[in-house]
Amino acid sequence: MKATKIQIISNNHKYPIIIGSNISRNFTKILRDNFIDFNKCLFVIDKKVPKKFYKKILQSLKNKKKTILFFKAKESNKNYISVNKILEKLLKNNFHRNDCLISVGGGITGDVSGFAASIYKRGIKFINIPTTLLAQVDSSIGGKTGINSKEGKNLVGSFYQPNLVLSDSNFLKTLPKREIVCGYAEILKHSLISDKKFFLFLNKNALKILKLKSPFIEKSIYKSCLIKKKIVQKDEKEKNLRKVLNFGHTFAHAYEASLKYSSKLNHGEAVLLGIMHASKFSFLNKLLNKNDFQLIKNHLINFNLLKKLNNNFFLKNIRNILNFMKKDKKNTSKKISLVLLKKIGRPIFNLNYSENKIKSFIKDKLID
Repeated sequence: MKATKIQIISNNHKYPIIIGSNISRNFTKILRDNFIDFNKCLFVIDKKVPKKFYKKILQSLKNKKKTILFFKAKESNKNYISVNKILEKLLKNNFHRNDCLISVGGGITGDVSGFAASIYKRGIKFINIPTTLLAQVDSSIGGKTGINSKEGKNLVGSFYQPNLVLSDSNFLKTLPKREIVCGYAEILKHSLISDKKFFLFLNKNALKILKLKSPFIEKSIYKSCLIKKKIVQKDEKEKNLRKVLNFGHTFAHAYEASLKYSSKLNHGEAVLLGIMHASKFSFLNKLLNKNDFQLIKNHLINFNLLKKLNNNFFLKNIRNILNFMKKDKKNTSKKISLVLLKKIGRPIFNLNYSENKIKSFIKDKLID
């Protein structure tokens, strides 16, 4: 599939997302074509990314001074300590605002690197090269950066737009199936909040997408990015419409945090569980019709996307889950704010529910 380009336009900044297969080999040309220049750069590279993938990128920057910091990407490292290591490396090498920080890795690497870039000298050039499907369709788009704290996920961060996002589907070939499913969760979410036609495409081609077949995987990445682009351009700072991107995530973030971000449940798996529960909650509260709910439920079951994820939770987890849901950024009162569905492609947000109502729902639907 030929490389495609999506231009993101924010209030005071615009940047391209380049999508295609094996396009990272043209990194220098892409920089030149998009008028991105710098004297030196710091690469923050996820240790799990195979050397053969980033070696070509490093070699292409012959005339640039390059520094590398390898990063062990996991939720427990998405913290102040990791950000400080990046800042110290930038300071030690006397980076200036016109220099560049380049993230090569998944969403965790991008979030930590982007946050460091946003606060170093109040902003340094930032390029994101997402290497996981989850990052390519979600976290690399829209300028959200952040780290976790003991109080919850992504509660410390900034809005900071990159200068370039390079999404090469070639990177995905070394990922385990679990990581592909993780990214597919966000693709599915985007279809449910914006485009029933795209959902039906997924319903027909999910197996091909999960097996990274061309052009299905590239089309799914492109369409998913396009949906998120339209939303973040209308609401860059998540004041209103952008909240719909949190469909399923109020449940998901609380599930992750209650398990202390363990490997038992990765972000995408939590999102899939959150999508199921947000859809069921929508149906039970007479917002979502039975036919659309059944389509969503069947999709999750038929493609084996839930994989007994409920087995990670017990009655003792409920209090913790509710505490994390109450700390969600969308909340503006003592009630818990949810993003729900009226129908596939039509979300509804700023709906507030009592802790007891959600507690009863979680106890019934999460605990087998």
